Amino acid sequence: MPPELIHVQPTPELRRDFAAWAVAQVPKVRTVSSTVFAMPGALFTEVPERLLIGSVVDGHRYISPDEDQEDTEPGDGPDDLLGVFQPEVEGTPGEPLPPVPDDAYPPDATPLDPPDFAPLEDAPAGDEASDSSDRAADTGDEGDGVTCDVCDRPFKSERGRDTHRRQAHPEA
Repeated sequence: MPPELIHVQPTPELRRDFAAWAVAQVPKVRTVSSTVFAMPGALFTEVPERLLIGSVVDGHRYISPDEDQEDTEPGDGPDDLLGVFQPEVEGTPGEPLPPVPDDAYPPDATPLDPPDFAPLEDAPAGDEASDSSDRAADTGDEGDGVTCDVCDRPFKSERGRDTHRRQAHPEA
C-alpha cells in the first residue's frame, strides 16, 4: 500500500528554497503541480520550519508551534477564509447539505440565492436522455417525416436518424 502523502504549497517567496530542499531528499520529494509538492508523512517532520511558515499544507495554512496563539484567534485574519477555525460539516448522501452558520461568512459577504432546479420527476427517462447526439439532431418540431425504422422515433434529419440507429440499435 502506498504511503499517505502530505501536499505542501510553499509561499511564492520560499518555493525555490523548498524545491532545493525537496530534491536533496532521498528519495526526492515529488511535485504535484507547478506550486505543490507531495511527500510521505514521515518526511514532513524533517522539513525545516522556516520553509513551512505561511505554506498551505493539505489545504490548511501551516501554523508554526512558535507562533503566538493570541494572533490566531477566530476573526483575526485571513485564516477564517481558509476554514481553519470553522467546524467541519458533514453531509449525508442523498440529502441536501446542512446550512452553513451565518458566522462562517465574513461581514461583507453577499449571500447567493440557491439555483432553481427542475424537479427530478421532470427529467427525461430511458433513451430520451441517453443519447446527446440525437438530442442535438432532434431539436425543434417533431421532424420532417424521417423516422427510425426500428422504433419509429421521429427525427429532423436523416443524419440524426442514422446516428440514433448506430447508437441505439447497433444490432439492426
